[in-house]
Amino acid sequence: MVRLTLDDVGARYGRTEVISGITTPPLKGGELTALIGPNAAGKSTLFKRIAGLVAGPGTVTAVHDPDEHARITYMPQDTGANAVLTVYESVLLAAKQGGSWRVRDDELARIDALLAALRIEDIAFRGLGTLSGGQRQLVAVAQALVREPNVLLMDEPTSALDLHRQIEVLTFMEAFAARRGMAVLIALHDLNHAMRYCRNCIVVANGRMVACGETASIITPDLLREVWRVEARIETCSRGTRLVVVDGSALDTAAGE
Repeated sequence: MVRLTLDDVGARYGRTEVISGITTPPLKGGELTALIGPNAAGKSTLFKRIAGLVAGPGTVTAVHDPDEHARITYMPQDTGANAVLTVYESVLLAAKQGGSWRVRDDELARIDALLAALRIEDIAFRGLGTLSGGQRQLVAVAQALVREPNVLLMDEPTSALDLHRQIEVLTFMEAFAARRGMAVLIALHDLNHAMRYCRNCIVVANGRMVACGETASIITPDLLREVWRVEARIETCSRGTRLVVVDGSALDTAAGE
């Protein structure tokens, strides 16, 4: 079983401290964990710090089984895809990173299965430069998953997708993580998606961790008021799904001053 633990993790860009003091309990494989917070809260920087792309204090521990280091893959918001490649070539290139360039039949079969599961097999031989933003985002998901990580960091993977495709991808990721025992941290702005698909969540604001734990317990009207400055309530639907319902507009930041 994979486990990811953060202990007093921080990061700087030059002299500017972007995040600091982030400590979590072990985040287990087989589940989605939402990383939520306002814009510029430090979510992308935290992902980069976990992935080892930026330096900083603290310890990131990712283990698979008792003694193996876990493989961590980071899927950024901007994939910077090479427009010359086709979809299939780009996913194959992702699969071969760090390994032999000899292409095996099982690797091709894995790519075929991923493209079919994400319902993008019909664009497999189109150039990346001809795709819409949503299509490129789905290709980025395939590129991340084909690497078979133990820990996957997904930075706003549904931001360019329509509502139907958002639900489709999150449902797929929920099942995929459970089947593979993979720990998935997923940055989301839609709190109702976090409530529906993520058992746990980490809340960050101003570079600090505000809360960490079970999503159903963490996302409350008080938290929404404190972090997002909105008046909202939590409602439970007939199937037990909890929803954030916003009652009022953003609070006046000058109120009470």
